[in-house]
Amino acid sequence: MTRSFTVRRNDPHLLQDFLSVKSGLSRRAAKAAIDARRVWVDGKCVWMARHELKTGSEVSVAGGETRDSSGARETGRRGKAPAQRPRTVWNIRILWQDGDYLVCDKPAGILSTANAESRSKRNVEEILREQEGNPELRAVHRLDRDTSGCMLFAKSRAALDAAVEMFKTHSVSKTYHAIAAGAFEYARRTIEAPIDGKRAVSHVSRETATRDASFLRIKIETGRTNQIRRHLASIRHPVLGDRVFGFKNAADRRMMQIARQMLHASTLELPHPLHPRDAIKVHSPLPADFRATLRMFSL
Repeated sequence: MTRSFTVRRNDPHLLQDFLSVKSGLSRRAAKAAIDARRVWVDGKCVWMARHELKTGSEVSVAGGETRDSSGARETGRRGKAPAQRPRTVWNIRILWQDGDYLVCDKPAGILSTANAESRSKRNVEEILREQEGNPELRAVHRLDRDTSGCMLFAKSRAALDAAVEMFKTHSVSKTYHAIAAGAFEYARRTIEAPIDGKRAVSHVSRETATRDASFLRIKIETGRTNQIRRHLASIRHPVLGDRVFGFKNAADRRMMQIARQMLHASTLELPHPLHPRDAIKVHSPLPADFRATLRMFSL
């Protein structure tokens, strides 16, 4: 859902202040929405909290739950929030597991692991350790905060080392689905464009397409940071909802209704790192928001 507000003469004219007053969010939650690139001004994505608004401009906030910088969900109106907000409760679905590994269905909107910039925020690794009662659980690889789907975890140090080595030797097959802007004109196309000076290869297949958007399947040979998003943006078919590498202007008003990048890790397949005769093959169904976006664009 997208909420829109028109700037009146007597309204605050700094974006963060305006959004807080009009939406009922705290200033911190309003800043979080701006930082998440979910705020548009006259059809243009704006991520400066002190952006100066003009009278008559339209400010829109793309759908999605708003969290403050601590990871807590913003629920009350400004000045009426509870004195102590509980942390957002996540329940991570397990798609497959054995004695050495598990594959979870990572939800969008949450970090894979902790990092230096966000040590205080909840992440999939931390939640799964508590959920599974295993403090040794470690992520073998990562997905972007707003990418959903299959993510592999090791239950011991030996399992982690074996799996990481397998990822290094490119013995892992990963398939993603994406909804991209525009009509992808190729049935199949391989994108070989270096990322940060390193080899990067993405094999893209078209599932369906309309004039405005395309449903794509992508198999990657390499796992560079933001590889799929950067590769698709480089050929002018950015992932819908991508506020970093995607289009900054919303010529199509539906773009403002997309709360996150439409990228999903659908399948993960590899030989079992500790039992080579066995294989790990896991599939994650398309999540509800992804399916809703497919319907929005008649895909």
